[in-house]
Amino acid sequence: MSNAPSVYPGRRRAAGLAAGVLAVPLLVSLVPVPALADHSALPASVTLVGSLQSELGCPGDWQPECTATALNEVEGSPGTYSATFDLPAGDYAYKTALNGTWAENYGDGGAAGGADIALTSQGGQITFTYNHSTHVITSDVPASLVSGAAAHWLAPSVLAWDLADAPEGSSYRLYYAPDGGLEVVDGAVPNGNYVDLQRSSDSLGAELAATSPHLASFDTLALPKKAARQAKDLLKGELLVVQVGADGTVLQATGVQVPRVLDALYPKALKRTLGLSWKGPRPRFDLWAPTARQVSLHVYREGSGGEALATVPLKEGHDGVWSLLGEKDWKDAYYLYEVEVYVPETGAVERNLVTDPYSVGLSTNSERSLIVDLDDPALAPSGWKSLEKPALAQPEDLSLYELHVRDFSISDTTVPAERRGTYAAFAETGSDGMKRLADLADAGLNAVHLLPVNDIGTIEERRDVQAEPQCDLESFAPDSEEQQACVSAVAGKDGFNWGYDPLHYTTPEGSYSTNPEDSTRIREFRDMVVGLNTTGLRVIQDVVYNHTAGAGQTSTNNLDRIVPGYYHRLNPTSGGVETSTCCPNTATENAMMGKLMVDSIVTLARTYKLDGFRFDLMGHHSKQNMLDVRAALDELTLKKDGVDGKSIYVYGEGWNFGEVANNARFEQATQLNMAGTGIGTFNDRLRDAVRGGGPFDEDPRVQGFGSGLWTQPNGAEVNGTPEEQRARLLLSQDQIKVGLTGNLRDYTFIDRTGAEVTGADVDYNGSPAGYTADPQEAITYVEAHDNETLFDSLAFKLAPGTSMADRIRFQTLSLSTTAFGQGISFWHAGGEALRSKSLDRNSYDSGDWFNLLDHTGTDNGFARGLPPRADNADKYEFMKPLLADPALKPAPAEIATAREQALSLLEIRKSTPLFHLGTGDLVQQKVSFPTGGPGQTPGVIVMHIDDTTGPDVDSERTGVVVVFNASDTAATQTVPGAEGQSFGLHPVQRSGSDDVVKAASFDPATGSFTVPPLTVAVFEAK
Repeated sequence: MSNAPSVYPGRRRAAGLAAGVLAVPLLVSLVPVPALADHSALPASVTLVGSLQSELGCPGDWQPECTATALNEVEGSPGTYSATFDLPAGDYAYKTALNGTWAENYGDGGAAGGADIALTSQGGQITFTYNHSTHVITSDVPASLVSGAAAHWLAPSVLAWDLADAPEGSSYRLYYAPDGGLEVVDGAVPNGNYVDLQRSSDSLGAELAATSPHLASFDTLALPKKAARQAKDLLKGELLVVQVGADGTVLQATGVQVPRVLDALYPKALKRTLGLSWKGPRPRFDLWAPTARQVSLHVYREGSGGEALATVPLKEGHDGVWSLLGEKDWKDAYYLYEVEVYVPETGAVERNLVTDPYSVGLSTNSERSLIVDLDDPALAPSGWKSLEKPALAQPEDLSLYELHVRDFSISDTTVPAERRGTYAAFAETGSDGMKRLADLADAGLNAVHLLPVNDIGTIEERRDVQAEPQCDLESFAPDSEEQQACVSAVAGKDGFNWGYDPLHYTTPEGSYSTNPEDSTRIREFRDMVVGLNTTGLRVIQDVVYNHTAGAGQTSTNNLDRIVPGYYHRLNPTSGGVETSTCCPNTATENAMMGKLMVDSIVTLARTYKLDGFRFDLMGHHSKQNMLDVRAALDELTLKKDGVDGKSIYVYGEGWNFGEVANNARFEQATQLNMAGTGIGTFNDRLRDAVRGGGPFDEDPRVQGFGSGLWTQPNGAEVNGTPEEQRARLLLSQDQIKVGLTGNLRDYTFIDRTGAEVTGADVDYNGSPAGYTADPQEAITYVEAHDNETLFDSLAFKLAPGTSMADRIRFQTLSLSTTAFGQGISFWHAGGEALRSKSLDRNSYDSGDWFNLLDHTGTDNGFARGLPPRADNADKYEFMKPLLADPALKPAPAEIATAREQALSLLEIRKSTPLFHLGTGDLVQQKVSFPTGGPGQTPGVIVMHIDDTTGPDVDSERTGVVVVFNASDTAATQTVPGAEGQSFGLHPVQRSGSDDVVKAASFDPATGSFTVPPLTVAVFEAK
């Protein structure tokens, strides 16, 4: 590559790697999805995917569906696939994807979801070969002496490299070249200078191993003291570590990973205020760019086009921060940084034009950062400073409603057309959507969880440019493939995406604003918060710091073009960016990436008065990251910051997978590790026990407690024999009981065998069902935005011929396990009204058609065609007969029935603090499952919350008994000690719309409760 500097302006791609796979792992359990060959059938197709695809005839890069780069099975070698391509000269990255999707993909070393594989082409034909038995894909490009980036500079005087089997007499050198150009030619490095390294140990010391445990077995190489003192200067150019044989010939060479030494050299940067700040009327700019050679600021009057009205160099500080105090007339102008930096990816010094990673405002499509004062009174809605929050005594009182901003109003004709799908729709208090939320709030819902609303990397923000399906979607058959074909044709160009592909973390997404060009989005976001708060709903933001939408020099992401090789998590030997989350993984274990996350959260909390944060794939962050977030929020006060930070709730997905699994690189923020922190994690144990099976079952008909397991079998072989079903059902009942306690690990009860066990003793796929120390640490749910909705899951699982009336009862029964549990109750938007996504298991990019949220109560979204092929084609054989069955499409009256039953659950939860006791001790004192043990009735769970033991929690009641009857017959259950008491059906059910539950009764003479089939009944004693 040329050493001449070049300018790479920020570019926005409509789709990319992030768009293809961002939703795949969102609901994985602690047990990783099998990816090894002995668990994986021969694929229908194998595709070479990577940054080389556009050179080989594909419309773009990282496209698993593109057949132009398909590999062909080698005749006579089953499981081996190969193809030869004419690839232009250049540096590329690649991996392999199976079956035309990202659901199964393999990278470096055959790792599932592994790092990209680097490749340098000299121009000409290259043969790629994939072996399905090992999942390894290789090319026939000759191996180079220079391989990856397997050396790690950990401290100013210490490098690490795995030097197993080093030849006798080997020595080591660190080569450096300010402008790049290092290479191995004829056994030597002809360019650059070097310092000798001393091999000092065959493993890391305890201190370094603690911060880099995945490198603990690496050998250490010591730098001379003079070179260590020059580390800051050396890091501004190319670095190469080489092994030299006794004869002076280079034996091997590798690039150098530098995050740890940058953290060691610039600790004071952690205390700096970065991004845009204000000194009176003058804006100040601070950018951490320790490896940059120069940084300048370009100021523009407009958000796009035009010449810069000013270009000013920044001054570098000793902490790696470049700073500038701007002019007061720059307010409301736009800016870019020009960063001159050596980029290992290109082997050259580049001049990158980038937005600010700390941007709090942007122009349309994130082209430039906005110089905006967040404290400008013009950006504050009326009453903003005195905005009152809906009351919340403790986190366990939360009932959450997960909602997508665009879904909420894009089809709501009671909202003005220009405000549909935007933040502004939440200020339309008379709209159907806001009336729906008001009804939910009146019933007991008290918080809305918004899917990502940060700046999104794959949505075109100009509404007049967004594409629409070019078909009459209403005209096609309910089981047709036509709808998905039309929707998929514009998926990368329409206005819909879940948003799990972040570009800027601290600026609201512009496509959700009526004007994405200026500060309008800031004001409208605040209007949304006001609208929700005044409706009685707190506001929680879904945040995505675990990955970016792209990485590298040609990406739209700015981080890697400011400090190359720092912000992303790299493979320890190849140096490739890890992508186990779906996309380029960020390295929040690195100090300044961790700081960016914490600073961003604090800014969002203060700027928008948010009430909580939900962390996407939280298990890819360290436990310390999350404790830092918690500590920073706790420092915020109403007087100083306008928000009570201690009342802000934090939770996330505590899944354990990928290159960080099992604490490989740090102690993760996973389910088990977060016990005692007060930070919540999603409870997949109850979810799977209620629904049946897991999110990735090959046969979606696996039944559970809430879908007819054993009691109303669907006949699918996957459920096993009646004896196996009964045993699984009883285990599920134990798992649900633990879930009802808030998944407390130390809660004791009698299990299905008659043994006294703790929540941690109950098995969940080899892991403990109980894992929390406090109920607030469990998010209890049966559906969420990803994977099938509850209605769709039941469509697969319920026995053929199940009536719509019974489907509604199964839906209500399943939702009741979240409403009546001690943890945080979490509902997916529309779940109270049988919401369907036409069986789509991954609707992240399925457009408005498949993500319909209808507020009129006339259409639940079922039977709108077969969902997009990429994530659903393997289930089409199950889907077609269901979608074609008119009996499975609920009528408006049936939707209304389901809604009324669901709202009653919220009302009952709200009516008594006994359903949210707040501590593990109180739960142990008061909550019991009196009909458990080996004689319990399969399909029936009885929960007694006794307020006569321990402190008086509810002055109006002495206790409640809840009977969950998922069986097909009426159940009579005797609760010891209930005889002679005055239990009666809860007044919400006694006077409600469900006539079936009104038949539930209590016999005080025997202490017996009788409940109709497919019914949850709540009895209270006064």
